[in-house]
Amino acid sequence: MTEPLGALRQFLQPRTAPGKKCEMCATPLPDDHSHVVNVETRQILCSCRPCHLLFTQPGAGRGKYRAVPDRHVYHPSFNLSDAHWERLQIPVRMAFFFYNSVLERNVAFYPGPAGATESLLGLEAWRELVEDNPPLAGLLPDVEALLVYGGRGRPGFDCFIVPINVCYELVGQVRLHWKGLSGGEEAWHAIDRFFAQLRARSEVAKGALQ
Repeated sequence: MTEPLGALRQFLQPRTAPGKKCEMCATPLPDDHSHVVNVETRQILCSCRPCHLLFTQPGAGRGKYRAVPDRHVYHPSFNLSDAHWERLQIPVRMAFFFYNSVLERNVAFYPGPAGATESLLGLEAWRELVEDNPPLAGLLPDVEALLVYGGRGRPGFDCFIVPINVCYELVGQVRLHWKGLSGGEEAWHAIDRFFAQLRARSEVAKGALQ
């Protein structure tokens, strides 16, 4: 199952594309702007700050739209082993997880050349991960995700709590650069660069499991 292309299209365009406007009121936008999620279609909309603030309260817009927060947190002490990753049954070492309120369950997706592909997420394996990592219980439905990356040739995973649009930005980068079956060096350099930049702009979680 692949996510709708509407969530990806904006991330395949140049980041400095001129004439960017709020998709709710048509106000011109800077490069660094807010986002709103259409919960029903999973489309991510670029928004001005006033429109973004309209949907920060639960139930606003009859629950159809939700403002995407700006929390970027790197969790170096997350408890996620290679064995646990195998129990999650994700075929690559890169994925994101969030609660989909329409489906009323947690979902997992991994980036690939065709977009974001859903991986079956076992309830018990996810529950075990949350029990071992309490911050996951605080993820906001639909708009925040756990983003995980196990770099090439090294053990362990880098774990981040991020706005959902960051995950689709990664998917866009993979689609843009991937070549052949293995992706190619250009794609992997782009992925490594993406996570290095994400790490640089993320707050480091304080304490062992905060």
